[in-house]
Amino acid sequence: MLDLAGKFDRIVLRAEELRHDLSSGLTGEAFSRASRELSELEPVVARIEEWRAAGTEAAGAEQLLADPEMREMAEAELRDLRERLPKLAREIQLALLPRDEADERSAILEIRPAAGGDEAGLFAAELFAAYQKYAGLRGWRFELMDYGETELGGLKEGIAEITGRNVFARLKYESGVHRVQRVPTTETQGRIHTSTVTVAVLPEAEEVDVQVNESDLRIDVYRASGAGGQHVNKTESAVRITHLPTGIVVAMQEERSQHKNRAKAMKILRARMYEVQRADLHATRSADRKSQVGTGDRSERIRTYNFPQGRVSDHRINLTSHKIDRVMAGEFDEFVDALTEEDQAARLAADG
Repeated sequence: MLDLAGKFDRIVLRAEELRHDLSSGLTGEAFSRASRELSELEPVVARIEEWRAAGTEAAGAEQLLADPEMREMAEAELRDLRERLPKLAREIQLALLPRDEADERSAILEIRPAAGGDEAGLFAAELFAAYQKYAGLRGWRFELMDYGETELGGLKEGIAEITGRNVFARLKYESGVHRVQRVPTTETQGRIHTSTVTVAVLPEAEEVDVQVNESDLRIDVYRASGAGGQHVNKTESAVRITHLPTGIVVAMQEERSQHKNRAKAMKILRARMYEVQRADLHATRSADRKSQVGTGDRSERIRTYNFPQGRVSDHRINLTSHKIDRVMAGEFDEFVDALTEEDQAARLAADG
């Protein structure tokens, strides 16, 4: 607690220094920097004052324990304060953790079948629909960017732009391999099959985040293909963009307009390049520890959906839900909340 008190004292002192600097004639970029830092610290300072006040009240209640007439009331007050103090301290510590600037952004969701043939494609389609329902429950906008179907109605590849407040913060732990165990409808022997689907969630990037030089791009246009010859454009509206320095390739044929396909492809390209930059930065910052909730690598198996047993298990935090129908209806919050708390706990422990 003493260490916390010292840390909190330094934060309050820093806020006082910033107020003094701002009132002493700072201008230009220095003024902007100090203003931004103070606006971030002020809510934290308010919580620290609340924590200090609770500590003073607790000390006063402890002194009243010696008074027989006040003892019962003091004990009740002390119980309440001893619960509040660690909660307030944790809230302050969480507020002080370095923020992921991408958390408030919208996101690009990409889902593809991996191992398991037709069954993987069918589950990929169901999982894609589950995230669409989750977006609806959160009040987010879910815009289809690319969706390729198999002959059985499964998914070859699905890409969507999910727009709203804190989308990436809520979905970033979903990246990885999702495994399904169930009896496929095509299975006559009643045997359980295991299939896998990969999910990638990328923070949406603005043009200012990623510099893309036109000279680094190879752009190919071609005729879009469709199932059974349907919806096939007679013009070359499909677009494939290759970023030569990184080898990232994005193909888009969802729209009938080459211009719209190119715009969508560039949005996905920027998101993928931005994520590469973020991954490099994360690796540098976290060289000494591995995140408790996983790396976000799409090759890492993170969750299993077992339909015969009606359960969904997240392997990173040993959380199992027996509400698979509700999860597939888009109710992911139980997992998202638990993963967020686990990540916060790991970061607090690493922060010392």
